[in-house]
Amino acid sequence: MEMSKLVKRTVYADIPVLVEYEPTEHCRSFGKIIQEMIDWSKNHRNVIIKG
Repeated sequence: MEMSKLVKRTVYADIPVLVEYEPTEHCRSFGKIIQEMIDWSKNHRNVIIKG
């Protein structure tokens, strides 16, 4: 995911070693797509339930 620019990885030289991951802006842009998929699936479920 780091190579795909979806997360930023930060390593801290503490004892024990601490590794922190955080989403990048590029990753956050995917949220709009996911929300559209959620909205579509809710509408689709309603169509199926109504028959």
